[in-house]
Amino acid sequence: MERNDGRAATSEFPHPFIHEVKLTRAQRIRGIILGSVLCPLRIFLGVLFFLIMWPIARLRLAGLSEEERARPVAGWRRWLFHPVILLLSRATFFSLGFLWVKVKGRRAGLKEAPVLVVAPHSGFLDMLVLCPTQLATVVSRSENTSLPVVGALLEFNQSVIVSRKDPESRKKAAAQLNERLTSKGYWPQMLMFPEGTTTNGRSLLKFKPGAFLAGVPVQPVLLRHPNKLDTVRWTYKGTTWIEALWHTTSQLYTNMTVEFLPVYNPSEEEKNDPILYADNVQKLMAKALGIPATDYVMEGRVPVSKLGGLSLPLDSPARETLSLLHRNGLDAPKVEAALDRMIDRCQSATEGSKVSAEELASLVSLTDKQTAVHICGLYSKDDTVDLRQIYSSVSALAGFVSFKSLLHSAFSLFDRQASGSLSAEELSALMGALLGFPQHNTAELYTEASHGGRLTEENLLRVLTTHPTYQKVVNEYLQMEEAGSRLSLTPLTNGKAVNNNGNAHNDNNSLHSNKKFD
Repeated sequence: MERNDGRAATSEFPHPFIHEVKLTRAQRIRGIILGSVLCPLRIFLGVLFFLIMWPIARLRLAGLSEEERARPVAGWRRWLFHPVILLLSRATFFSLGFLWVKVKGRRAGLKEAPVLVVAPHSGFLDMLVLCPTQLATVVSRSENTSLPVVGALLEFNQSVIVSRKDPESRKKAAAQLNERLTSKGYWPQMLMFPEGTTTNGRSLLKFKPGAFLAGVPVQPVLLRHPNKLDTVRWTYKGTTWIEALWHTTSQLYTNMTVEFLPVYNPSEEEKNDPILYADNVQKLMAKALGIPATDYVMEGRVPVSKLGGLSLPLDSPARETLSLLHRNGLDAPKVEAALDRMIDRCQSATEGSKVSAEELASLVSLTDKQTAVHICGLYSKDDTVDLRQIYSSVSALAGFVSFKSLLHSAFSLFDRQASGSLSAEELSALMGALLGFPQHNTAELYTEASHGGRLTEENLLRVLTTHPTYQKVVNEYLQMEEAGSRLSLTPLTNGKAVNNNGNAHNDNNSLHSNKKFD
């Protein structure tokens, strides 16, 4: 049976974005035998039912003008096509092995709760929840509208479509959501996954505020998969969607439990603060599930935790960079020398801090160009990288210099005007370099550290080393292992030991002095 025992992180699953199906030898053999028969048969039937839905879904809005499509479908178009698509949807999931869906609690009426918030979100098979919710309207990415069948079903559902890359599309979607959720029963009930992405179900991600912006009552809906093998989950790392589909269809059957909790009516304070509203519903649902509520979110397809407005990557680019350098034969002295060359290049008025993968390989003395390309990819979306990011983030974890000295170097690199003060944009860039990940919400830190409209190095150091929130960031994310990292030591081929940060240690465990702040 699936366990929800409140463990937020383990050595096997250090954060909720990792999931792998672990099979014993007997389970693997059983899966091959059953899967060779059940998987192709179930996929065939599922695809067949899916394809049958395609023309029926298109017929629902056929012949309607854009103005008519902007209103909820009613009359014969609803009572004729809606039950057919609902039946075919259930048949699709039945054919994939979801023979039974256990429903607990009572689904609230439209006027009681205009929106259903569902968690935890495990994968694409969670869409089975649409059957016991009578095909409630959903929010979907614009990319999905071009997919065969899926695009037709989104049109049938009159879904709210949003392009995550387009700010105007996000504004339009927010306006549509607000209009529908405050329509007092004019529009059908909506269903949203407030985590915004899939997880291993061992904790709840921070809820996005979309479902809570209108300030209307919501009904929390819990999803559980009480199976001996947890096959349905598809996350950022680990089991792929193809593997999840194979393992799931190879089982004799797969269970799902849908539990409707009582309607949550927001207070006046929550109505005026969607983030507070979302956080409180998240905590309530986490308590009901028996798992932790976390500040983890997915930003730009990268899992991060939120602290003081800062985005802290769970998979540190600096840690991966150090690991790559060590695997390519660069011991601690060579890494330190490479960092020295990087800061010399950054301080050069003629060359600048932007380099290509080839230049990075030369600068770091890498013989393998692909390693340099990989490192560039950790920090940017192309094959160029800002050396200030690599230098600042790697130096923070390597522990070659004190944090005070590192901050002084980083401050100088981003204070291009040599004014002794950073703008809000320059502070965002500096913190992004230190953490190895873009920072877009540093307003809280800027307000805390600036005085008289100026943000000086001295004030920034004071806040980062004394303020409880930012001191935690420094101790846990900007220090080598002795200063707070929980990472273990692993052996190097040269006989030294290196932790997963990539820090080299000699026998007395102190290759470089690591004073916390000075």
